[in-house]
Amino acid sequence: MKDTRGEGLGKDQTNDQPPSDEAALSARLNRLGQRLSTLRGDRELEEQRAGNEEQATRAKASAMAIGLRLSTELVAGVLVGALLGWGFDRFLSTSPWGLMIFLMVGFAAGVMNVMRSAGVIARQSARLDNRKPD
Repeated sequence: MKDTRGEGLGKDQTNDQPPSDEAALSARLNRLGQRLSTLRGDRELEEQRAGNEEQATRAKASAMAIGLRLSTELVAGVLVGALLGWGFDRFLSTSPWGLMIFLMVGFAAGVMNVMRSAGVIARQSARLDNRKPD
């Protein structure tokens, strides 16, 4: 039996496929490449969104930690002032004056601690370091 596949083909043609099949294959390959690049872009966007959501969750947790720390600073100042005032009242028999005065002092100290922790006011040492000599 004689093989006739290669007979009658031009120089530009291969044994199995004419040039039109190569063009169709090339076009399909280009479309596939475009679809893959689109899918990769979509996947990258989804990964960025997931990363942003993770960062937002971390930021919320960090903000909650800061809020708890600041509220603890305030409550601790008030409680220490109240305990000192109650102690002075018991020791000196000046009820309720010691409690009232030290409660106010404790509240002021708590507010100052919160402002210092939040960075609203600079620490005393930082102010002294930045002061110009006279």
